[in-house]
Amino acid sequence: MAEILEGCVEKIVFRNTENGYTVLSLVNDDTEITCVGSFTFIGEGDFIKASGSYIEHQIYGEQFQVESYEFKKPEDIQSMERYLGSGAIKGIGNALAARIVRRFKEDTFRVMKEEPERLSEVKGISEKMAREIANQFEEKQDMRDAMLFLQQYGISNTFAVKIYKEYGQKMYDVVKENPYRLAEDISGIGFKLADEIAAKVGIGINSDYRIKAGLLYVLLQASGAGHVYLPEEILKYKTTELLGIAAQSMDYHITDLAMDRKIMIREAEGKKLIYGTSLYYMELNTAKMLCDLNIKHDFTITEIEQRLVSVEKQFKIELDELQRTGVIEAARNGILILTGGPGTGKTTTINAIIRFFEAEGMDILLAAPTGRAAKRMTETTGYEARTIHRLLEISRMSGDLDSKLLFERNEANPLETDVIIIDEMSMVDITLMNSLLKAITVGTRLILVGDVNQLPSVGPGNVLKDIINSHNFNVVKLTKIFRQASESDIIVNAHKINAGESIKLDNKSKDFFLLKRDNTNIIIQNIITLVSQKIPKYVNATTFDIQVLTPMRKGELGVERLNQVLQQYINPPNSNKKEKEFHNCIFREGDKVMQIKNNYQLTWESKSKYGITTESGTGVFNGDMGIIKEINLFAELVIIEFDEGRMVEYTFSQLEELELAYAITIHKSQGSEYPAVIMPLLSGPRMLFNRNLLYTAVTRAKDCVVIVGSENTVQVMIDNESEQHRYSSLSDRIKELEAI
Repeated sequence: MAEILEGCVEKIVFRNTENGYTVLSLVNDDTEITCVGSFTFIGEGDFIKASGSYIEHQIYGEQFQVESYEFKKPEDIQSMERYLGSGAIKGIGNALAARIVRRFKEDTFRVMKEEPERLSEVKGISEKMAREIANQFEEKQDMRDAMLFLQQYGISNTFAVKIYKEYGQKMYDVVKENPYRLAEDISGIGFKLADEIAAKVGIGINSDYRIKAGLLYVLLQASGAGHVYLPEEILKYKTTELLGIAAQSMDYHITDLAMDRKIMIREAEGKKLIYGTSLYYMELNTAKMLCDLNIKHDFTITEIEQRLVSVEKQFKIELDELQRTGVIEAARNGILILTGGPGTGKTTTINAIIRFFEAEGMDILLAAPTGRAAKRMTETTGYEARTIHRLLEISRMSGDLDSKLLFERNEANPLETDVIIIDEMSMVDITLMNSLLKAITVGTRLILVGDVNQLPSVGPGNVLKDIINSHNFNVVKLTKIFRQASESDIIVNAHKINAGESIKLDNKSKDFFLLKRDNTNIIIQNIITLVSQKIPKYVNATTFDIQVLTPMRKGELGVERLNQVLQQYINPPNSNKKEKEFHNCIFREGDKVMQIKNNYQLTWESKSKYGITTESGTGVFNGDMGIIKEINLFAELVIIEFDEGRMVEYTFSQLEELELAYAITIHKSQGSEYPAVIMPLLSGPRMLFNRNLLYTAVTRAKDCVVIVGSENTVQVMIDNESEQHRYSSLSDRIKELEAI
């Protein structure tokens, strides 16, 4: 059970301004106690009530570990004098604080607030100084009052500071009248927290504010699931589930939100489609920019074929008919979509396109959505490829951690190049595509490469599929499996899976295996043996290179349980390894971890072996994997090394953005390639166990696939064509523009 301490902050011993980690001295009944914890806003002289427990630090001895705290007003004369003499008010020291309190006694704080001119009655305080003291006191008191006010509604100190900075003294009206504004204006405060505050304030369940906020929240959640819009009936149904109110009461509020331009309403086939305004305009703008780029270039087919012959000879490239068509269409058109499954020669075609344009003296930029995909693109082409975020030069917006994503490259500062080639396009969502196109000028060739049968992007939209389905752009689909690729059962089976055909699982293959098991515990034991002993030797890789992929997060064979078990065997507890428990997950030095959301503000550095910074940048992205190199329990920091030696510091509070990554979901593996993939497949929900998911998982492996589980489940997945429907309309917007 947590212990409670009350007292005055005598001294701030140490403070990490980045994460708020603080070591302070608290005076409690004339006893000085060292307290440690995360204090977002605290100063010497503050009175707090802290909840936590005593711990024994190996160097600094006994400390009180603060888990939560709240501010209290100094109420007795001694406390007032201690507060004023703490340095909290510039210009007041111990002696002057004693004179002020001696003069006004229990009335001190009221005088400073209501009759500040009376401070000049105290020796050593001029009228000007009295005004300065009063201003400082009022400012600090306003903040303290705000914190005390917000604490009664269960709002954490972190959010309280954000709210006060956003609204100032208007925050009282916002919280009392429409706390749902907090969900719109303050990063990190979602609808559910705002709804809890509203209930405490006394706002009814049928409040207009609540219904509008609920509708916007459902749309936001839908975008998180990949949807750009929702049909009205689905929006109402989900909002009814959320709010517990009748669907018919929402019509007025939907109209009101449209009038306020917070949503957009379109009609299609007699149904109303409801968009969040920003996503609607992203699709519309993306469609327009794609159509603008789709121009014809002055190359005849004869010219291209003649020059292509010399490129093939010079670089010893052999192209089949479809690959040659890909190069020709890339040269003649502003936009080309090059698609095809594994082993169909996409890389060879990209290389031929690069060499062709290079021979024409053109500048070429290569990019992919993830660091791993960009690295693979670099290796296969011999040209530097960057992530799209780095290509667009991500901006930190003056260090504001709550700011929206900005890129230095945009319509005002476009990319200076003749050709842009983007790989792994199935992973690109509408937000990133919109940002990319803003930075491309008309006349630049844009070549989009990807496998349309892969899982769609994690973010909203179905960009690659919608562009193809619009039938407005040149699409070259590669279908031939080349001889070398045809020797790989991974590639052959991937194509069979995609075509809905059964695959051989007789273990006569060199790179595709099934271990038939029907017990979850035995499956897990097999996975441990495969990851830690068998597979690394077989594919000449490390244990950390082998990736366990599973369809599910929950369950006996889900990500959460598998990671706990695999961590115990691959990176067990060790007295030499520091660890940190966070939200029921233990992070340990040496652990394999993955970033699970885009963080555009995190900074990284790459250093030489001599410790000199060779490169630095901003942004760590959903799906990036790394190894925990150090856990600093004193400074509450975790240092992680990502691909290409990028070192990133995380505060303990930022650990919510990380997961153990010994096992990951198949969705999270998009754009990555691993020497070997191990898949536990026994049983699970139909919506997850489908052909699309199995195909994506198999195509992540370079040298070896091992399925541990049921052959029948594999066949069920192949037969199950159902994919989770995604509401997007980029193809419709493109068709509308072309019809004008």
